[in-house]
This record gives sequence, structure tokens and C-alpha cells, in this order.
Amino acid sequence: MINLNRSISIWILLSLFLTLFLSKAEVITLTPEIFSDKVKEKDTAWFVKFCVPWCKHCKNLGTLWEEVGKAMEGEDEIEVGEVDCGASKSVCSKADIHSYPTFKLFFDGEEVAKYQGPRDVESLKAFVLDEAEKAAVKAQLDNDKDLQISFSKFSFVCHSDLS
Repeated sequence: MINLNRSISIWILLSLFLTLFLSKAEVITLTPEIFSDKVKEKDTAWFVKFCVPWCKHCKNLGTLWEEVGKAMEGEDEIEVGEVDCGASKSVCSKADIHSYPTFKLFFDGEEVAKYQGPRDVESLKAFVLDEAEKAAVKAQLDNDKDLQISFSKFSFVCHSDLS
């Protein structure tokens, strides 16, 4: 009986662990080695939290950033990342980070917006979806304009052998 109870307890603990592990939102830690490559991904928006471990405001966020990551699951072309500015000073310097926490949205490698609203999942998600859509539309318009400019550089000559 003791072995059966122990087996059941182990099974329950294992199930809980797997549930928590598998349901954990994917928030990608961006280091100096990968930051530029990640935020430059074509047609991808990156919503990035910049923090330091000692900041009380960062600590007060608790699990908010993981909840944002979870809320963004299933959204095509939107990634959630975080940068530890204590360990990745060069990234934070290039991103012009002067206070913590700072939330920025990048699209195709460019900063497109800085979030300064309420710190709740719904507000953050609404901001990301709205700003990412604006950035994608702008990028498409820019691409169309570049295509028109390239196309206008060509000239066409018609030749006919109808004599």
C-alpha cells in the first residue's frame, strides 16, 4: 500500500511539473550574441523587456512578462524577449536604455515603439498587436515603393518584324 501511494504521489508530482513546464510561455533571453540577429528577423516583431536583477520595479513585475509571452502564443510573427541589462550592457546601450523596466517593440531590426502604458497583460498585448500591425503595413508599403522605384529604372523597347 505504501509503494502504491508513493507511486501515485510521484506520478502526480511529475504530472504537475510537466504541466507547468509545458505551459510556461516562451520568453527568449536575448544576449549580446543573438540580440541583433533575432530582432532583425524578416517580418517579425519583437517585444522586448529590458531590466536589471536589482531593480525593484523589475522585481514588482513578478510573472507579468511570462504571462505576456503566454498571451502572445499563437500570434504569427510576434516574439517576446528579455534582456538583462546587468549582463548585457552593450545591448542596452545600443538600444538607448536609461531606466528599468523599459519595453520596446522592434520590427525588421528597427525600434518602432516604446511602451509606456499600464502594466497588465491585456494592455501590453493590445499595444503589441496594434503596433506590430502598423509596422508590418509600413514595411509592406516601403517594399512596394522600392519595387516601383526599381521598376521605373527599366525601359522597354518594342520591336516588330511586321514589314
